[in-house]
Amino acid sequence: IITGLIIVALVWGLSGLYRVLPDEQGVVLRFGKFVKTTQPGLNYHFPYPVETVLTPKVTKVNRMDVGFRSERDSGFGSSGVADVPEESLMLTGDENIVNIDFSVFWVIKDAGKFLFKIQDPAATVKAASETAMREVIARSDIQPILTEGRSKIEIDTQEIIQNILDEYESGIQITQVQTQKADP
Repeated sequence: IITGLIIVALVWGLSGLYRVLPDEQGVVLRFGKFVKTTQPGLNYHFPYPVETVLTPKVTKVNRMDVGFRSERDSGFGSSGVADVPEESLMLTGDENIVNIDFSVFWVIKDAGKFLFKIQDPAATVKAASETAMREVIARSDIQPILTEGRSKIEIDTQEIIQNILDEYESGIQITQVQTQKADP
């Protein structure tokens, strides 16, 4: 009986070993509460039911489209892209209306914050992106938006989105903002 208990205790103790892959971060929960983040490799946590581990992919680049839905998102037929005017129509600084479509690319930089500080990461990125783009477009005249000023708009928008997400402690890193089209 005693050797059986020792074997059970040994197996239970060894069940706390876990592997975090190179594209993941380990998030350790003790009785359901966030405790720490672990890096790739072999790690140890107190076995279930004391601690559990979540391993979200942190190198996967996520994409959020604003102002349009591509065929892969919307299920539209052969048209390819469906415009969403309530997201894409914006007022410029010189009181013109511009229809701008853009994509935001992001990765998880802190898995613990990503999982527990914000409820819906994709919706948060989308709302912050739309807000930031509207702010940048409102400060700009229409001519640079349609021609050579797009790269500055992308950079300014990326900075504002990142500031908003950092304020929310979202654990998200914006890697790129890419304008798809801008029409008067």
